[in-house]
Amino acid sequence: MLESPAIDEYWNAYLELYPEAAALYDSAWSFGDNARLADELLALVLEGVKTGTAMNYELNETRGLPLPFVGGHSILLDSQGAPRGIIKTTKCEIIPFHEVTAEFAYSEGEDDRTLESWRFHHEAYFTREMKAYGMTFNPDMRIVCENFVLVFRK
Repeated sequence: MLESPAIDEYWNAYLELYPEAAALYDSAWSFGDNARLADELLALVLEGVKTGTAMNYELNETRGLPLPFVGGHSILLDSQGAPRGIIKTTKCEIIPFHEVTAEFAYSEGEDDRTLESWRFHHEAYFTREMKAYGMTFNPDMRIVCENFVLVFRK
């Protein structure tokens, strides 16, 4: 069993169509740090707008979470924890926050899709996220920049 019966069922429905993906399961997760963000960002993926996401490398390590890997498949959950889609990682790199490119910011599909907007909103997000761990935002901190394609939804 993966994380829940619903996630198992969703993954198995995908494997019926694509059995070659059986060893490529990565994880199941939702976007953001609140229900509104989870559902808004998921909707952007399902609409084909959002093809990238970023996470704080140090927090990922602190939480003991695995890094995404090229070819890995993740199940996207809505704010209620229900599986809504499967993405396949196409690119993953770890770079300092201040080196994130305009191209990557655009791939995130959020706000006006500019690098300036991305930096503003992600600094606020990472600051919120890090505060719970007694950490502070630093523009040199490492960010995991993941690009993906939506490969399944039902």
